[in-house]
Amino acid sequence: MISIKKILHSNELLKVFSFTGLSTLIKLLTSYITVKVVASIVGPSGIAIIGQLQNFVSIITTLGAGGINNGVVKYVSEYKDDTSFIKKIIGNGFRITVLFSSVVGGLVLFMSFFLSKWILLDSELYYVFMFLGLSLILMSINNFFISILNGYKEFKKYVIVNIITSIVGLFFTLILVYFLNLPGALIANVTYQSVILFVTIYFVKKSIWFNKIYLWNKFDRNIVKKFLSYSLMALVTAATAPVSQLVIRGYLIKNYSITDAGYWEAMNRISGLYLLFVTTSLGVYYLPKLSEIKSEKLLKEEVLKTYKLVLPIVLLSLIIMYFLKDFVITILFTKEFYPVKNLFSWQFLGDFFKIASWILAFIMVAKSKTKAFIITEIVFSISIILLSYFFINFNGVVGATQAYFVNYFLYFIIMLIYFRKLLLKTS
Repeated sequence: MISIKKILHSNELLKVFSFTGLSTLIKLLTSYITVKVVASIVGPSGIAIIGQLQNFVSIITTLGAGGINNGVVKYVSEYKDDTSFIKKIIGNGFRITVLFSSVVGGLVLFMSFFLSKWILLDSELYYVFMFLGLSLILMSINNFFISILNGYKEFKKYVIVNIITSIVGLFFTLILVYFLNLPGALIANVTYQSVILFVTIYFVKKSIWFNKIYLWNKFDRNIVKKFLSYSLMALVTAATAPVSQLVIRGYLIKNYSITDAGYWEAMNRISGLYLLFVTTSLGVYYLPKLSEIKSEKLLKEEVLKTYKLVLPIVLLSLIIMYFLKDFVITILFTKEFYPVKNLFSWQFLGDFFKIASWILAFIMVAKSKTKAFIITEIVFSISIILLSYFFINFNGVVGATQAYFVNYFLYFIIMLIYFRKLLLKTS
C-alpha cells in the first residue's frame, strides 16, 4: 500500500494543499468569526453595503499595484536564478507600485465624497475613502512583497504572513464594529492590510532581494513593457469582475431591496469560504508552476493532474455544503439570512464550473495570452450582467445565481474550445 507520505512527495500540488492548510484553516476561522459578528450586528442590508465596498477596494488595490502582481510572480518564478534580471524585475516593479498607488490613492482622497455617495449610498461616510486613499500605498507595497515571496516559492514566510493577516484583520474588524457598528466594519476593510506591511517587512528583511540595489534598481523600459501585458490583464479584471458585481448588487437594491442584495452577498461569502482551500492553493502553487513550464506536453500533464486533484475536492465540498445548508446559514449568519438557502443549488453549480474554467484560464495569465484573456474577461463580465438582468426579472434574487451558473458554464465551454489543441495533444 502506498503511504500517505509517498503520495505527498509525489504530488507537489497536494503538498501545497497540506502546507497552506494551516493558513487557510485560520483564515476560514477568522472569516467565520468576522462574518458571524458583523452579520449579527449589521444584518443583511449592512452585509450588502460591505460587499459594495469590498468590490470597490478590489478594483482600487489592483489599480494601485499597477496590475503587475501576477507578472511579478511569473517573472520571479521563471528567472529566479538570473540575479541580474531579477534585480530589474523587482526594481521596476517596485517603482511602478509606488507610482500607481500614490496617484490612485490621491484620486480616491480627492473623490471621497462622490465615492461615498456612489458606492455606499451615503455621502457622510466619505472618511472611509479618505482612510483608503491614505493606506493604499502601504497595502500595494505589501502585496508586491507577498508576490515576490510567492514567486520565490518561499511558502513558509508566505503562510506565516497570511496567518498574521487573518488574525490582525479579525481583531481590527471586531474592535471597530463593536465601537462603531457598520462604519467600523467599513473602516476595518480599508485599513487593516496596510498594517500588515510592517509584519511582512519583518519576515523579508533578511531576504537577498530586500535592499536598495534590488528595490531601486534603475529604470528599464523593456522590463516595464514586459509588465504591461500583465497590467492590461489585471486592470481589465479590475474593471470587469468587481464592477459586474457592483452593477448586479445595485440592480437588486434598486429593483428589489437592499435585504435581497444582502442575501446574494451572503451566498457569495459562503462560496468564498468553502472554496478557500482550492483558490489559495491554485494561487500559491499553480500560477508559478505554469509559468515555469516550457513544454506543451508538461503543461498538459500539469493541467490534467490539477483537474484530477481539484475537481473531486470541489465536488465533494459543494455536496456536503448543500446538504448542510441550513446548518451553514445558522452557523455563519443569523435567522435573518435563512432565505439564502434558496440560492445554494444554482450557486454551487456555478462554483464547480468556475473552478473548472479557472484551471484553464490560469494558462492565459501564466503564458501572457493577453488578447485572449482581455476578450474573455470583458465578454463574460458583460454577459453575467445581461444574464442577471434577465433571470432576476423572472426569479428575483435566485435569478442572480442562475445567471452565475449559466455564465460560468459557457465560460468553461469556451476555455475547452480555446485550449482544445493543448488538451488533445498526444505527444
